[in-house]
Amino acid sequence: MMGKKWRALNNTQLIITILVMALAVQITRFAPFLLFPADKPTPKFVRYLGGVLPSAAISLLVIFSFKDVSIFAGSHGLPELIAVAVVVALHIWKRQMLLSIALGTIVYMILVQTVFMATNL
Repeated sequence: MMGKKWRALNNTQLIITILVMALAVQITRFAPFLLFPADKPTPKFVRYLGGVLPSAAISLLVIFSFKDVSIFAGSHGLPELIAVAVVVALHIWKRQMLLSIALGTIVYMILVQTVFMATNL
């Protein structure tokens, strides 16, 4: 694919692409209501997944965030550790996931763009 030139989509192709994407989004939004009606009990495996998937997703994000951190180079992982400490402390204090993640992200971005910017060369 290195030498292949890409061409722009024409208007018909763009409209078809947008319609297919919109249909896919709507199907994924309506599917749970069709598969699991309100008048029937929710299957056990769905309730189980509802309990374990949020923690599993957050765990994967944390692992992914730390995969390229080197304690032997650059900032030695200090901005990442400080941001995680902020997220954990805020979550223990306020118990609001969005607030914890948002402020942790803001702290991390401030640290890497101001305090630790010389070590990211």
